[in-house]
Amino acid sequence: MLSAIIFAAFVIIALLMTVKIVPQQNAYVMERFGRYHSTLHAGLHIVIPFVDRIAYVHTMKEIVLDIPAQICITNDNVQVSVDGVIFFRVIDPEKASYGVNMFVQAIIQLSQTTLRSEIGKIELDRTFEERMKINNAVILAIDAATDPWGVKVLRYEIKSIQPPKEILDAMEKQMRAEREKRAKILESEGDRDSKVNRAEGEKQEVIKRSEADKQKQINEAEGQASAITSVARATADGLKMVGDVLSQKGGDEAGRLRVAEEYMKQFGQMAKNAEMIVVPASVTDAAGLVATAFGVFDKLKTKRDA
Repeated sequence: MLSAIIFAAFVIIALLMTVKIVPQQNAYVMERFGRYHSTLHAGLHIVIPFVDRIAYVHTMKEIVLDIPAQICITNDNVQVSVDGVIFFRVIDPEKASYGVNMFVQAIIQLSQTTLRSEIGKIELDRTFEERMKINNAVILAIDAATDPWGVKVLRYEIKSIQPPKEILDAMEKQMRAEREKRAKILESEGDRDSKVNRAEGEKQEVIKRSEADKQKQINEAEGQASAITSVARATADGLKMVGDVLSQKGGDEAGRLRVAEEYMKQFGQMAKNAEMIVVPASVTDAAGLVATAFGVFDKLKTKRDA
């Protein structure tokens, strides 16, 4: 009876060891007699008990691995503390099992050494600007090294770059000085633009004023020319009318009378002027004065008729 129970238990254990169920996104590496035999992926599998055994279990999911902070020296001999995070996935369970011992630790060490090498190629100021370049360089270096391990590196990201406190203080002073410099430059540029605008405004004002004066003089000249033209035209019209009247009957006598009156009037005005004394030879002879005036009129008339 006891033997039957032991045999039944042995059969049950053997059956359980024969059936292997692999969960989704997992892979089992099977060995037979200590040698690699096959890789079991998700699903139900039948194995030989006591002959086949599960040597390694791998997850096929993407693995996120934190890279501890380490001290790196930049090209300008500044020590900085840098940490990061790497994303990788097992793509070949056989290589991941037999290609390297403890591939996770190997990836951590390889990431740290590669990062130190890349940080040492650039100056401190550029480490903050070229994170993407550093990340890509680390990915390329690690991916080439892990390919024989059956591991694919997907991404690498630097989480933080921490310089020493005195370097941070110096950088803060530099940034403050740079901001003050930019503020002064902007202020000087604003003052320059303001002066240029004022000078341009004064220039335009002078130009506008000179143009206004020029236009004013042109307008005045045109006004004076129009006035002179109008006076000349009026004088010509008046003389024409006088000539027409003189050519009519009785006009000659009227003209003689008008000339005599004007002559006597002007002579009287000259006599009233205290600074001018004109004494003709026949000052007491009024008839002689009138005859002289008529003589002037006759000469003018003769020239006109000619």
